[in-house]
Amino acid sequence: MPSDWSLNSQLEKDTINIGDLPLSRVLVIKDAHYPWLLLVPRRADAVEIIDLDEVEQAQLMTEISRVGRALKEVTKCDKLNIAALGNMVPQLHVHIIARRSSDAAWPRPVWGVMPPLPHDPEEVQQFISALRRKIWLG
Repeated sequence: MPSDWSLNSQLEKDTINIGDLPLSRVLVIKDAHYPWLLLVPRRADAVEIIDLDEVEQAQLMTEISRVGRALKEVTKCDKLNIAALGNMVPQLHVHIIARRSSDAAWPRPVWGVMPPLPHDPEEVQQFISALRRKIWLG
């Protein structure tokens, strides 16, 4: 891992770090409205997926699939939303959001629909533990 990589300060503020995969840091967005994860490739100056080399791009897809499957199993959601937008935060990051047809934003994108709802500390720790088991041990 390059030593000059660091997590964008806005992402740091908005997330809980749950661990590192070979390429990406896995984070939980601090918004209890939606089970919402981020994958942030630990590569300095990566803004777009095309800024990664082809091997890293393949690794990112593998990690998106692994984390997406785990999130879907843990949440039993209706749909996964997976996107790399980066309009507000330029550092490359991929959103993996578990959606339910009953959530506040359905069927629209989640951005800006509801103000973030703080997580219950015990519930978010149970969620993180379940994800860690699925991602790293399952």
